[in-house]
Order: sequence, then structure tokens, then C-alpha cells
Amino acid sequence: MGKANDRGKITSQQIQLGEHSCHYQACGPEDGPLIIFVHGWPEQSQSWRHQLPVFGGLGFRAIAPDMRGYGKSTVYPNHSDYAQEQVVGDLLALHAALGGAPAIWVGHDWGSPSVWNIASHHPERCRAIASLCVPYYTLERGLPHCLQFVDRTIYPEETFPAGQWEYMHFYAENFDLATRDFEANSYNSVKALFRKGDPDGFGKPSATAMTRINGSWFGPAGEAPDVPMDADVVTDEDLQIYAEALARNSWFGPDSYYMNHTANAQYAAQAVNGARLEMPVLFIAAQYDYTCETISSRLAVPMREYCTDLTEKVLHTGHWMAQEQPEAVNHTIMQWLSSVVSLSRKSVAQQRD
Repeated sequence: MGKANDRGKITSQQIQLGEHSCHYQACGPEDGPLIIFVHGWPEQSQSWRHQLPVFGGLGFRAIAPDMRGYGKSTVYPNHSDYAQEQVVGDLLALHAALGGAPAIWVGHDWGSPSVWNIASHHPERCRAIASLCVPYYTLERGLPHCLQFVDRTIYPEETFPAGQWEYMHFYAENFDLATRDFEANSYNSVKALFRKGDPDGFGKPSATAMTRINGSWFGPAGEAPDVPMDADVVTDEDLQIYAEALARNSWFGPDSYYMNHTANAQYAAQAVNGARLEMPVLFIAAQYDYTCETISSRLAVPMREYCTDLTEKVLHTGHWMAQEQPEAVNHTIMQWLSSVVSLSRKSVAQQRD
């Protein structure tokens, strides 16, 4: 399993997967049980910095790739290049290159639809699935599918036709404007986005619901405001890493994940086993995530029907929970794994030694 004192060291890896070049961060012994962390918008492998050394230190082979369009992975020129079928193809190729043994997949934000799709299309690749914030049978099936679960007591249809998902319509209608506003100052953009959860926002419209009403993400200024950094979520070093990569690659790729709802729905319709997931599934909801809001809305209801071995937990965080409350996230995942997943050769408890 490798020396215990080496398990928590993170290494940077680059691998060629056909035409796709994939950068990933890795931690833990190469022969440890495989756990793959999949980030969302507008992050990169850096967003799992609190998880990799913990799970690597426990004896897992912990992997966090930069998704296509992000970090040091390949950037593609077309919206269609960021459809879920293409994204999942990258992950399957990486998984095969890592040995192909059934893995524990952990997704967040747009990483969640990707791991849900792997589970529903390729269950043989999965030992277990965990998702932060985004429940199964929602976003991977396209925006129109999600609209039926909007809480109309918070989002009257005449004002918010798409509810908290208004910002997704804004991408479709004003993609160049949205991308240009983020790119005007990538550092200030990520500084404004990475904020901890606000309990006072519960039961009120999400900021993402205001995007079309305001005519942009940041209003008439055309760029993100210079707000104080939220040190409860990120450091300045983290922000510099995010901003440098986004400025270098452009925001086109990350924003293009929102431009494939029809293609994504068609891909989701090809799921096997009637889209039912039979492997162990963990869903961690964020109490103060008002876009992926599952506390009072019906957004998580389909997941409960389509997952036969489901564990649900709620953490009092905002959307960026793996960065805001990493110890709670790590503990929740480990507690779940200890109870539902039989690891080869050694139990999780034995791997601590």
C-alpha cells in the first residue's frame, strides 16, 4: 500500500487519452481503492485540495482531474464539445487508464451530472456514487426537466419562468455577454463567486434567479465587483490558481457546459436498467444552497425513486461545501463508506494504520 507518511502527498499528473490531454491531481498509494473527485463550474482539481490528502492518507488512490476546458486539460472550441456524453467519455478513458477497477465517484456542481451519468450508463465502473448539492435525475436530464421542480411560492412563474435556473436561460440568450463579463476580471469573478452560505437567504430567490432581470451576472458594470475575499472558503492562493487558469483558457469552455441541455437529455435517455441506480449512493445537500435547493423544494424527489440504496445527509453550508466545510464533508463521506462499501484487502479502519 506504500509508506503511510507518503500517502498524503499530492502529485500532479498529465496523461494523453486519445486526442484528449487530461491533467489530474493524485494522492495515496497507486494500488489503493480508487476514489475519483469530479469538479464543477468554475473550478478545477484545486477544489478538492481538502479531500485528496485525507483520502490518500487513508489508503485510497484519490484522483481529481481538471475537466475538459479547465486547468491544464484540453480546451475545445465548440459548445457541443462540452456535452455530457463527451465529458463522460473523458472520465471513462481516465478511469480505464487508472486500471479500470470499479471506483467510488464523487461529484459536485457540473461534476455531479457526470458521475450520475457514469452510474446510470456504466454501473460496472462504479463501486459507489456520492454527490454534493446536485441530486440524481435532475440536471443531467436537461434544464426543461428541472423546471417542474421549481418552488413557485418563491419563484412566481410570471417573474421567474425558470425559477432559480434563470441564469441558464441567460447563457442561452447572451452567451458572449456572460462570458465577456467573467473574463473582464477573472480574479474578481472567482472572488465574488466563492462565498460561504448565508442562512438569511433561505426562502428567498437565489441570486442566480436575477441574472435575466439584471441583464447580466454583475449588472451594468460589465464585470465582477471587487468584493472582499471570503476566507472561510478560499485563500488568495486558491483564487490565483483559479483565476490564472480561467484567464489563460478563457471562460468559454466552463460556460459551455450550460449550452447542451437537449443533447444531455438525449444522452440521459440512453441510461441502462431504466436509469435506476443499484449501487450505494450518498447525496449531501447544502442547507444554504439556494440554486440547487433540495431542503424545501421537490428537486430531490426523483432521486429517491431511482436510487435503491440511498443515504442522504444535510450540511449547514453553501454551494461550495467541499471548500467551506471540508472536515464535515470528509467525515460524512468516510462514515458512509465505512457503513456501505466493502473495500478490498483492508477495511477503511485498517487503512488508517
